[in-house]
Amino acid sequence: MLLGKVIGTLVPCEVYEGLEGVPMLLVQPLTKKCEPKGEAIICCDSTLMAGPGELVYYEGGREAAMALQETFVPVDHTIIGIVDDLNTT
Repeated sequence: MLLGKVIGTLVPCEVYEGLEGVPMLLVQPLTKKCEPKGEAIICCDSTLMAGPGELVYYEGGREAAMALQETFVPVDHTIIGIVDDLNTT
């Protein structure tokens, strides 16, 4: 699983069948020490509760689609959970 911070939301013009009602969020990937790593990515939100400013963990690849209710959808990244606390020592 990968660590990231939600920095925005995405409102699509068209929604792929099977992704109706699934929030899409802009996430900044982070290192284990919570430093920004690379470009921001778009993640589907399987928790339906994440929002801007929250620390989340996400998955990529085939596992990203497996976390959603409809598992045969074209997604690259999905938020799996919201991080309550992180010890970086």
